[in-house]
Amino acid sequence: MDDRLVVTIQQVRALISSQFPQWAALDVQPVDLSGWDNRSFRLGDDMLIRMPSAERYVAQVEKEHRWLPVLAPLLPVPIPVPLALGGPGEDYPFSWSVYRWLKGKPLARHPGNIDLSVIAMDVAAFLTALHNIDASDGPRAGAHNFHRGGSLAVYDGEVRASTARLVDEVDQALAMEIWQLALSSHWQGDGVWVHGDIAEGNLLVQDGHLSAVIDFGSSGVGDPSSDLILAWNLLEAESLGVFRRALDLDEATWQRGRGWALWKALIVLDAERGRNEKMAEWSRRTIRQVFADHSSRA
Repeated sequence: MDDRLVVTIQQVRALISSQFPQWAALDVQPVDLSGWDNRSFRLGDDMLIRMPSAERYVAQVEKEHRWLPVLAPLLPVPIPVPLALGGPGEDYPFSWSVYRWLKGKPLARHPGNIDLSVIAMDVAAFLTALHNIDASDGPRAGAHNFHRGGSLAVYDGEVRASTARLVDEVDQALAMEIWQLALSSHWQGDGVWVHGDIAEGNLLVQDGHLSAVIDFGSSGVGDPSSDLILAWNLLEAESLGVFRRALDLDEATWQRGRGWALWKALIVLDAERGRNEKMAEWSRRTIRQVFADHSSRA
């Protein structure tokens, strides 16, 4: 059941007028790819409003206001930097944020002529920089970021239940082999900054290159393996090879990365097949890629 709030343009305009009257005359329009955790709106030409869609996403607001200005100067492409912090009102119960609008279109909206090897190199450069930022005071992985960077074991029950329900189209033995391998190791170094949701909708592209990375709601400090899922839900053999070579990570970390990708694909396929075939097919493709990559390294 989807318990997320619906937020209307009228509510947003009223909130802006009452809390930030200097922007009251600016146009407000919904963003096409609004995301799951937030309701997003464009404010004028140069700003973006993000409003948590449910209480479980509210912790992301304070985290982003605290940490994004710290991370931004240390990264090779722009990331969102908060301009203002809004509060509850107009029947909207949570804190919310205003950010500067970033140039580029989501990779998910680009045609198939994008060179994925170029994107793979750009994303790898971004992740390398992110993972090398001092994370000693950062927020450890936990409920605030749905355990990205934390232990995959948190999702063991979900994976086993979804896999069992998908017995008609998912190789049970192979799925469990990959999952158990992912659970068999742990990150051995100090925790690093992780984005937590390196996905097509959060990568902005301009002129064939990565131009910005958005949505740090799942960010935190821990194991970088959760930042690798792009390898299987978007990249293909050649670009996956480019991505792997550009990141200095051991095989166990890639194994855990396959676990993160498999978890997400299994639960989405379980939830969406027969309802949202576009999402179901995305999940099937990801599972095929994870299976093929694992088998090629066995």
